[in-house]
Amino acid sequence: MNRYPIWKYVIIAIMLALGSIYSLPNLFGEAPAVQVSPGKASVKVDTSTLKRVEQALAADGLAANMVQLEGGSIKARFNDTDDQLKARDALEKALNPNPAEPSHVVALNLLPRTPAWLQAMHASPMYLGLDLRGGVHFMLQVDMQGALTKKAEALAGDLRTALREKNVRHGGINRSGQTLELKLRDAAMLQTAQNLLQDQFADLAVVTTTEGIDTKLTLTIKPESARKVQEQALKQNITTLHNRINELGVAEPVIQQQGLDRIVVQLPGVQDTAKAKDILGRTATLEVRMVDESTEGRAAETNTGPVPFGSERHPDRNGQAVITKRQVVLTGENLTDAQAGFDGQTQEAAVHLTLDAKGARIFRDVTRDNVGKRMAILLFEKGKGEVVTAPVIRSEIGGGRVQISGRMTTAEASDTALLLRAGSLAAPMDIIEERTIGPSLGAENIAKGFNSVLWGFLAITVFMCVYYMMFGVFSSIALAFNLVLLVAVLSMLQATLTLPGMAAMALALGMAIDANVLINERVREELRNGSSPQAAIHAGYDRAWGTILDSNVTTLIAGVALLLFGSGPVRGFAVVHCIGILTSMFSAVMFSRALVNLWYGRQKKLKSVSIGTVWRPDAPSTAVTKQAD
Repeated sequence: MNRYPIWKYVIIAIMLALGSIYSLPNLFGEAPAVQVSPGKASVKVDTSTLKRVEQALAADGLAANMVQLEGGSIKARFNDTDDQLKARDALEKALNPNPAEPSHVVALNLLPRTPAWLQAMHASPMYLGLDLRGGVHFMLQVDMQGALTKKAEALAGDLRTALREKNVRHGGINRSGQTLELKLRDAAMLQTAQNLLQDQFADLAVVTTTEGIDTKLTLTIKPESARKVQEQALKQNITTLHNRINELGVAEPVIQQQGLDRIVVQLPGVQDTAKAKDILGRTATLEVRMVDESTEGRAAETNTGPVPFGSERHPDRNGQAVITKRQVVLTGENLTDAQAGFDGQTQEAAVHLTLDAKGARIFRDVTRDNVGKRMAILLFEKGKGEVVTAPVIRSEIGGGRVQISGRMTTAEASDTALLLRAGSLAAPMDIIEERTIGPSLGAENIAKGFNSVLWGFLAITVFMCVYYMMFGVFSSIALAFNLVLLVAVLSMLQATLTLPGMAAMALALGMAIDANVLINERVREELRNGSSPQAAIHAGYDRAWGTILDSNVTTLIAGVALLLFGSGPVRGFAVVHCIGILTSMFSAVMFSRALVNLWYGRQKKLKSVSIGTVWRPDAPSTAVTKQAD
């Protein structure tokens, strides 16, 4: 009656082993470290950089516990903060000989002390949030008026092109802030312009006035279109920040919208505020320009002549000078996608670009008029441009699909595609709030959170063991298994644990033990009704299951609602809350029953069970045991 088949014990044993292994890394804590990342979009951190880091540390007599290349950055782990600070200074000197133009970002960080044998099993600790790990917090204000001004500039350029294509003669387009003014004299041209605005420029509101013999059209962005522009600007800025910070390998950054025009950025583990600002400042602008193919331009590329008027000198990825015209053909706003691939004919590595409708039209016209000439794709960071590639135009390219190829490796094609996808900021941003949470404060928060969970667990265990005797011991062991399983699942999901998450973990303990209380009281009730111990155990678990399922499902619904509609700390609480409900159902029912079956199930003539005081309404209370009838 109360015996489990072998396969159930095997499942429980596997779950216990996996839970122990994947929760174990959380016990080793974190160590101070130095992280080396690219300081420019075109700089790569590879094995040669790893050797330079090792040589620089060895030259200063610094022994790192671990130096590894991971995710496009190099991380070196040390025993204490003194070695960490010395290592940062040594690496700054070795990797950035010119402090004015640093090629690498050398930042303080924290790394887990997980042993190599656990890492080999892909067992990693949970990520810790800013309140537990320490790090930097920024509040960024997005200049929405700047986004609208930028949109007005783009609309002015589009309108000039459209009027030219329709052969509409006008007195010029003037822009004042976010307002455009178009003057026309001919009535037929006025009608054509009005039809054009109605068909192709639905985002603009038109007000017609008369100035002498001229008719002036005052164009402003409609309120609904302005809101859409601002929303898109905010989303694009968030995406750009994600691309840049993820490229630097910062573990679990938090980048989210707050209000209508603000973005919150949290970088856990980063202790250097100046370096964090440098990371946020790495937002590049993509531009497409024509290469100056004149005699003076070619001479300037070899440094034998001055740069011609209307052109600029920019280095390519190999340090060679490229003379480009100042006129910008396209910007990153016209690029919708960039993917690494291969040339269909030569099978060489290539980058495939996808342009929007406006960009496709401009690109078709430019390539048709400049066959045989070079076109440069530049990336501007901090006001300095670098030529990513400068291919020769072989033929007119239409359809919005562009391929960049020629003497590129697969890795270079992938890197170029990443740079082009990263895009630029749609609107300027200013840091209006910044704060640093030190690792000591994070460690204090961890200690307080850990103590709350520990003391809560001990208090529940003492109560259960005193009140339910041996069944309380089984319940306490199941509760410990639930805690191990919960931590293991969160670690396997690489969830971010915050203080609200630790609060949810403490709450999960109380909710998990509730199921065991229901089971134990059901068993007592069966014993009071005169059932034998074996029958009482069987009926107690079976009849409590329905109640346990109903209560947990309703609580899970509330947790899912928090997960769907909450944000920030609320979502962190909800994640731990929902996972804790699922693990408690397994541990409180299946695991605790396995312990009871092992202890009592194989006794054929079971006389009594240790479940505390069984109160009988019609007889004196029976303490601790219930004899079989």
